[in-house]
Amino acid sequence: MSQTDLLITLTAHERDANNVTIAFTMGVKALEQGYSVEILLLSDAVNLAAEGYADKIDIGEPFLPIKKLLPAYLENGGKFKVCSSCMEHNDVSKDSLLKEAEVVKADYVIEAIMNAKKSLQLN
Repeated sequence: MSQTDLLITLTAHERDANNVTIAFTMGVKALEQGYSVEILLLSDAVNLAAEGYADKIDIGEPFLPIKKLLPAYLENGGKFKVCSSCMEHNDVSKDSLLKEAEVVKADYVIEAIMNAKKSLQLN
């Protein structure tokens, strides 16, 4: 496993649109500064990996909507990981996921947290 500069762990979904928006905003900004970034979706946040789910999240100015942030994040090399157990618990099927989403297990989550240079946790 390679070391990530910034690991963002996110547990929120549309219920806490502010934290979702902050996660993707900070991810894009870190990528623009040349850092490697991984967003790890846990708990309810796994819903964000489903095709089209995040498109409705827009908290308004000065923030961009997720519909714009997510493509910018992925186009700039951001990694997008999804907890398999959380998917199962939240009835999110692998078939519904964005093609860029990588499904990971609990062992990976622990390794990613322990190996990241820095982390941002949003609940």
